Amino acid sequence: MTSHTDATAQGSANQLLLQAQDICKRFPGVVALNKVSLFVRAGEVHALMGENGAGKSTMMKILAGSYIPDEGSLSFKGKALKLRTPREALDHGIAMIHQELNLLPDMTVAENIWIGREPVNGFGFVNHAKLNQNTRELLDRLKIGVDPECLLGELSIANRQMVEIAKAVSYESQVLIMDEPTSAITEKEVDHLFDIIADLKRQGKAIIYITHKMNEVFRIADSITILRDGRHILTQPAAQMTPNSLIAAMVGREMDQVFPKEHADIGAVALSLRGLSRRGQFHDVSFDVRYGEIVGLAGLMGAGRTEVMESLFGIHPPEAGQILIDGKAERFRTPKQAIHAGLALLTEDRKKSGLFLGLDVISNMDITVLPEYCGLFGFVRQKKLDAACHDMSQRLKIKTPNLQEIIGNLSGGNQQKALIARWLLNRPRILILDEPTRGVDVGAKAEIHKLVTQLAQSGAAIILISSELPEVMGMSDRVIVMHEGRVSGELMRDDFSQESILTLASGLPLAAASHSLQ
Repeated sequence: MTSHTDATAQGSANQLLLQAQDICKRFPGVVALNKVSLFVRAGEVHALMGENGAGKSTMMKILAGSYIPDEGSLSFKGKALKLRTPREALDHGIAMIHQELNLLPDMTVAENIWIGREPVNGFGFVNHAKLNQNTRELLDRLKIGVDPECLLGELSIANRQMVEIAKAVSYESQVLIMDEPTSAITEKEVDHLFDIIADLKRQGKAIIYITHKMNEVFRIADSITILRDGRHILTQPAAQMTPNSLIAAMVGREMDQVFPKEHADIGAVALSLRGLSRRGQFHDVSFDVRYGEIVGLAGLMGAGRTEVMESLFGIHPPEAGQILIDGKAERFRTPKQAIHAGLALLTEDRKKSGLFLGLDVISNMDITVLPEYCGLFGFVRQKKLDAACHDMSQRLKIKTPNLQEIIGNLSGGNQQKALIARWLLNRPRILILDEPTRGVDVGAKAEIHKLVTQLAQSGAAIILISSELPEVMGMSDRVIVMHEGRVSGELMRDDFSQESILTLASGLPLAAASHSLQ
């Protein structure tokens, strides 16, 4: 039997909730949106797709009240809508879950969720008992196992993401905008999120979903809208599209090779780790990397992959073990020493530990090579340096009005390319790439993969850390798998399979994988 609530939701399904018509938005030197339209219906997941810089984030910020459009109109349930602040969007039933979490680490989970809406007692003070009770009921409804009284800063990134989702749901909004909601959560938590989305759909709510992960789109989306270079390309039911047709519409060309792995001559051992250990993070890590080789480093969240690479690079030096470069023992106490020895590290979190967001693009690119371009009396040979940066920008196809643009204004994919450009200017012998395509669209991802392959062909030794198994398997010559801070196995390219890698990442012997497949 269908409940009254379900029947109401079903009756409202297909109702046009939110309409954006001919939206235009301009910034200095850039037309971000050019007559873009979007129609969102009740009870559907509407995926908004496009390369970095296509205009997705700008469109979402307009719908969420952060930006005011220069031209065009908005309407909600058939009534004209003018939004000047995010508060007004929330008041009209539109909530946004940002890719960059907007939470306060020194406040509790409950305080973060209900900030500005706390229940008060008869004296006007916050009723903390009621606040925590309301939070517990909300989290229980969403099956999120987090303590309402826990400080947000004590939670993992994945749990903070779930709190952000709970906060958006707490507004009882009719439209939820989710911008890369699975970028920092595990597969199990992704399944949980999709259960929440399915429940919201049953309630007649609409979800606008932004992601670069194709499998997610075809798993949950009902409709897909594609933007390219600030223009609306198409809107179609997801069932009428394929991954190839979606990619072609996004980038304006066929993308037959997302992982353009090509032959590279593999030479002598460039890097050897022997028994590398650091208390509480990793233990007895040993492996080699050769010139011309791409070695994938796989493992579940918390396996210690990033910690090993940061230790190798001198950020947190190891407490035991040996590092050999070209057979010579080295011990890097600082990143500067590692860079001088020919190493480069593209960090996992570009905004936290890679970019200087307030500086322009060229300053972010040239910061590690300034000494190379210093002439007499220490003066920088600026023209030569600028030319090198410009050439690298052209090579990596960084989309920016000019290299004096503040890097924080660029899309995530172009920010990542600028960071890669920084290290390529150094001409490293050993390149460590930690999640190089996280938050990057499929077009930029293919360009980065092609560049990595070219670097290997030129003789660089490359370590590739990725949580995406297709990326690890598609790009690597060999995969080292880690589990709880230890190397749990090694696989050659002919032996790659998702089952084998996941088995080793779970700390099980490979026999468990073959047994499970029988």
